[in-house]
Amino acid sequence: MKTIFILCDTLNRRMLSAYGAGKDAAITPNIDRLARRSVVFDSHWCGSAPCMPARRDIMTGRLNFLEKPWGAMEPFDQSLQSILSGEKNVHTQMFADHAHYIICGGENYVKGFTAWEVNRGQECDPVWTRPCKDGIRPDTPPKWFKGSWTEAECENRSHFHTEYDYPSVKTMWHAAEWLEDNHDADNYFLWVEAFDPHEPYDCPKYYLDLYEKEGDYDGPDFTHPSYAPNEFNEAETEHLHRRCKAVMTMTDRHLGEILDVMDKYNMWEDTMLVFTTDHGYHLGEHGYMAKNYMAPYNEVFHIPLMISAPGVQPGRCSAVTQNIDVLPTVMEYYEISQEVLQYPIHGKSLLPLLRGETDKVRDGAIFGYFGKQMAWTDGKYTYFRAAKDEKNQPLYVYTAMPTVLRQFYGGNDAVNTEDYKRIEMGRFLPWTDYPVYRFPADIIHWGNDSQQFVGRSPYNEETLLFDIESDYAQEHPLHDEALERHCIEQMKRCMAAHDALPEQYERLGI
Repeated sequence: MKTIFILCDTLNRRMLSAYGAGKDAAITPNIDRLARRSVVFDSHWCGSAPCMPARRDIMTGRLNFLEKPWGAMEPFDQSLQSILSGEKNVHTQMFADHAHYIICGGENYVKGFTAWEVNRGQECDPVWTRPCKDGIRPDTPPKWFKGSWTEAECENRSHFHTEYDYPSVKTMWHAAEWLEDNHDADNYFLWVEAFDPHEPYDCPKYYLDLYEKEGDYDGPDFTHPSYAPNEFNEAETEHLHRRCKAVMTMTDRHLGEILDVMDKYNMWEDTMLVFTTDHGYHLGEHGYMAKNYMAPYNEVFHIPLMISAPGVQPGRCSAVTQNIDVLPTVMEYYEISQEVLQYPIHGKSLLPLLRGETDKVRDGAIFGYFGKQMAWTDGKYTYFRAAKDEKNQPLYVYTAMPTVLRQFYGGNDAVNTEDYKRIEMGRFLPWTDYPVYRFPADIIHWGNDSQQFVGRSPYNEETLLFDIESDYAQEHPLHDEALERHCIEQMKRCMAAHDALPEQYERLGI
């Protein structure tokens, strides 16, 4: 048994010709080539966003956002890679350039991989950061600058001299080399994770030249939007669109290196390949840039999934699926019974869909950001339920690993020492006997403004209902009391099936 799992971070579904992008499509001949060999899933959804919550979904088959925000893998988690190696002696190999695996809030994700490599230098990864005469170099952008600026990102960019210096290119290239060197091996699981096309949109100029000709744009070369409402004018926004597509094209080129090895050795006959992303990204839609702080719109949560498997005919699948389905799908492919699991999972194996044995694995799905609107979809409607009031209470973070992105829950970092008395520990999660900390949300001071959940944000104050078959852009909310009651009942049913704690229903007023 052999499986290759490829995740390209922040791959916007709406820019892929395989998903009908049309004139806005990026040039992605290798994704198109893969789509022709695959079952392409048309109603696939991220469960928890952004980055690490989505990865925990994938690795555990359970939804992260119902219990905590960004954070570590838990000591009670059974990861996909650990299950494969422990139950079937599968060699599990990771190539990635996602630096969050090696900083605070990214603990334990590489546990269980037989071997792993994280290429450094993406975004603000502080691998080459230098001091100034006063010590720590301040992040001081030029006065004309718009977007996100860090000295670490500028320093990293100075190390990209050739295309093969870019971290995602290294990741894809090293994975292709590994596949070439091990093409005749068996019983392995190869996890390939490119940080691109995540922002910043850095790539050699010849990729941008495919989209932006001389005279198309004469403004500053912005590459990294802030996580905030769109501050760019129309020309600058279009420039960022082109830069995003340029990075997609570069990433696609090196995806092709992996597919070339598969072609060379006809590995399609005995290897399953899963291709997806963690989430998408706003580039001006709804007036927003980036992700995290706004309602859970399609731009972020409706994501691509393609699966090629031996004996499976290519085609399209309209069933509602989620990122949590990866774990049970791969487990069934390796003939590992779910009896080895120490707790119930939320995901469903997609092999019955791939084999044509059923036309659905669930009636609907819930998704979202921790502590913000709860979202539900059945593939036709999306319903976003806002917190009942501005307090956004009751809300707790449950974890046995008290870290969040770049911070600890303690030491006057994300939690002040004076609030220790409000932290509890106990067996609060109904699906495991492992004791966890329970942090009241209002004592957490997270330095990441876009992911804050203390109080209901103005960006998340509306309850919204859309028919995404007739209004995919989600620009015209429906006002139908009977339909909303139906959506609420379906949402509650999904929440119960996913072990949502009682305070979530109370917070949402349902």
